[in-house]
Amino acid sequence: MDKIFLIIKREYVSRVKKKSFLVVTFLVPLLFIAMWGGIIALSIQDTTSKSTINVIDESGEIFGELQNSGSISFSKATGASSDEKANLQSGENSYLLIIPENVLETQNIELLSSQKASVFVIDAIRDQIENIIREKQLRNAGIDLATLNSIEPRLRITALEITEEGGEQESNAGIAMGIGMFSSIMIYLTLFIYGSQVMRGVIEEKNNRVVEIIISSVKPFQLMLGKIVGIGLVGLTQFLLWIVLSAALFTAAGLYVSNQMPDSFSAEELSNLSSSVPSASMAQSGLLGDIQGSIDNLDVSYLITCFLIFFIGGYFLYSALFSAVGSAVDNETETQQFMLPITMPLLFTYVMSFVVLIKDPHGPLSFWLSMIPFTSPIAMMVRVPFDVPTWELVLSIVLLVGGFILTTWVAARIYRVGILMYGKKASYKELAKWFSYKK
Repeated sequence: MDKIFLIIKREYVSRVKKKSFLVVTFLVPLLFIAMWGGIIALSIQDTTSKSTINVIDESGEIFGELQNSGSISFSKATGASSDEKANLQSGENSYLLIIPENVLETQNIELLSSQKASVFVIDAIRDQIENIIREKQLRNAGIDLATLNSIEPRLRITALEITEEGGEQESNAGIAMGIGMFSSIMIYLTLFIYGSQVMRGVIEEKNNRVVEIIISSVKPFQLMLGKIVGIGLVGLTQFLLWIVLSAALFTAAGLYVSNQMPDSFSAEELSNLSSSVPSASMAQSGLLGDIQGSIDNLDVSYLITCFLIFFIGGYFLYSALFSAVGSAVDNETETQQFMLPITMPLLFTYVMSFVVLIKDPHGPLSFWLSMIPFTSPIAMMVRVPFDVPTWELVLSIVLLVGGFILTTWVAARIYRVGILMYGKKASYKELAKWFSYKK
């Protein structure tokens, strides 16, 4: 055990001291907070350029009801259509909207532009004119618009979850889905990143012939296990630092934004906004309340613990396979033939997490994917926010540990031979021979 601890210490210290580790550890939270801050800043400040639409209304029924907005403004064209088109070609104007005389029957208009029209401009024009035509058609049909507009049901579903104690608590499937997707992406990426580091470390030591010296003092299994655990501890250290730094940065940024938000709107603007769209504001307030309540009900420590358990289990399992592949080749180019069978279970589960697991987290396919050790790290982390039964969670962890032990035993039998093989391109047949080789 002392030798394994020495290898673990060597792998951990050598990587933690690297500048790349420090840069990535501190840069990732800063990138997240910068991205989040950028989104908030763009949301607060209206940076959209305003487009002017010159309108030729041959029907005489539409232009008078068009409303300017923050992104577009309408102006009545003073010249003939030929003159206005000439202005487009000369670059004096950007858009020309031609509304035909029979627009109520044909519901067809033309938008000419000096350059390719913006999708947002087209949608804004379409929405306004569709509403205008709709109101005119309703009036012509003798339908009371005031009565029609007052009939606008807004159903609000309060999702409640029955707890083990028999009580009720609010739940939000959207929050659970977001956490599940984020967890699956993180597990998928980190297993590849840190597993590949193990493989590259094995290849590097093999090419430098350092492994020949190390093998004279320790057993191949001890070397493989020490390398896996050492790099795994590096990954855990990085994760914990990311969590702490991200939490600190997001808390500080949230306090700053909350202090700045009231200054972004005047009292008059807020009053106009609330009076113009009271129902939308109430709906948004209710939605935000639901989300806040669901977040408050989350057991963050439980989610983090499950994430670390399945990250560690999945990392050990796949790192054993990556180390076996690294011992069988002389360079990274030769690893491609062995990578597909290893990565297919992860890739399949990652894709299925978007298709099946989120839609039916308690279905039979989701259950079996969360039990198979090669797919459970991603599948179970997608299901955990949806309150997986305790017995399923425990069974998945036990099977994952068992899968890791079996995989490590198989990988170690290949590793002990492959680590000392040079200049011979390995094949699956060769790997089978190495596995059954007896010293």
